[in-house]
Amino acid sequence: MKVFAVAGYSGSGKTTLLEKLLPQMTARGLRVSVIKHTHHDFDIDRPGKDSFRHRQAGAGEVLLASSSRWLLMNELRGAREPSLAEYLARFSPCDLVLVEGFKDEAVPTLEVYRPANGKPPLWPAHRQIVGVASDQPLP
Repeated sequence: MKVFAVAGYSGSGKTTLLEKLLPQMTARGLRVSVIKHTHHDFDIDRPGKDSFRHRQAGAGEVLLASSSRWLLMNELRGAREPSLAEYLARFSPCDLVLVEGFKDEAVPTLEVYRPANGKPPLWPAHRQIVGVASDQPLP
């Protein structure tokens, strides 16, 4: 399983780029998975739903299953966040895992850089960056 990351500041276009690349990769027969890292708290569940109530009652993991997809939610409850390697170990076999975020991990990374965001580029300080995609020419 190969791993390749896409990193950049919020609003740089990382998700849009992946959204364009994924259909091209899957059309070539590649089985591709994605890890999206966020620094924000999130919840895909809704208050009142059975799975939400199970988590609120103390379940460490809740798996939702249907005939079209399944989802495993794991509550950290104060435990440390798993490393990228630990997340990758949970994936089913595939050809490629695209990682959005985790900009400090030692995996080949494409920086998506948009100068209009007013943020400095990552590439001078992050040695794992192997290329930069930008909406403007760069030096």
